[in-house]
Amino acid sequence: MARNGWLVAAGILSTGAALLHLAAIVGGADWYRFFGAGEAIARAAERGSIMPAVLTFAMASILGIWALYAFSAAGLFRRLPLIRTALLLISAIYLLRGLALVPLLILRPNMVGTFAMVSSLVVLVYGVVQAIGTWRGWQSLSTAAALLPCVRERTRRVAGPCCPP
Repeated sequence: MARNGWLVAAGILSTGAALLHLAAIVGGADWYRFFGAGEAIARAAERGSIMPAVLTFAMASILGIWALYAFSAAGLFRRLPLIRTALLLISAIYLLRGLALVPLLILRPNMVGTFAMVSSLVVLVYGVVQAIGTWRGWQSLSTAAALLPCVRERTRRVAGPCCPP
């Protein structure tokens, strides 16, 4: 299967986001403030509460799993279960998060700061990249397409990535 560059890019973006979340845990309250986690989270981190780190680690883990799904779908390693469903959900979540700011811009534009606009645009780009990669790889990600190389290898009696010798 040919590599899907859009999904490789989506995996890199999700990996970067996961690493930034982990860096925020190490960076503490100032990093939480800078990345828009909110004053309550920043103050909790200053008080030594474990909750900001737990929440941020959970988000980093989710983003890491999303990266694995993108890399798997791109053909960098074996297929993960429910790959098409996962890619659709990941694309939808990124796109909805990116577009969530639109109603607020219409209803309460004075409540929208620069950080909210920039972060929403960034996440929207993540969603577009993920969605394009999903769309371009959709046919090759079907169960039948995934089994086809094994069928070909077995008929030729050649060992391959899914058919051991």
